[in-house]
Amino acid sequence: ISNTANATDYGDLTLARSNFAGGGSDTRAVFAGGYGNSFSTYSDVIDYKAFSSSGNLSDFGNLSVGRAEVHTIGNSNTRLIFAAGFTGSDSDVIDYITIASTGNATDFGNLSAATYRTGNGVVSSETRGVTMGRGGANEIQFITIASVGNSRDFGDLSVNRYQVGQLSSSTRGIAGGGYT
Repeated sequence: ISNTANATDYGDLTLARSNFAGGGSDTRAVFAGGYGNSFSTYSDVIDYKAFSSSGNLSDFGNLSVGRAEVHTIGNSNTRLIFAAGFTGSDSDVIDYITIASTGNATDFGNLSAATYRTGNGVVSSETRGVTMGRGGANEIQFITIASVGNSRDFGDLSVNRYQVGQLSSSTRGIAGGGYT
């Protein structure tokens, strides 16, 4: 990141797919879910790789439910939390993994409403994860990363929109663009 350069091949996923979530820690990258070889195949695969290693990604485990358009709702150096998605219908599932280990995702709780049109990007601090917007709503929801449970109301976006770009520092979350 500190130098400008062209992209370099970083390796291959264990399963070719699109519209999946990503996150990780300071040392490990993790990717989960997505569409398989068609838009009617929903992947439950979780892949990982150490940032410092070369070669392809390895199998980490599986999400509790195969789904595409999964969203990373929280990311600390310990825990990674995936929410929402599409399974042929909208999903309210929230799963989490412990980044340093491998294994299947564990149920975290549920979103306030089933959706797959949440944001792109991660709004998170070490303690709280936030998701902004969904189809037909202007809601902002949050979870506390260290504990399991359902999402809770945080506030509202300035206008109803979904698939907004999201990013954050440890103190401020920003949403931009999206569909109205």
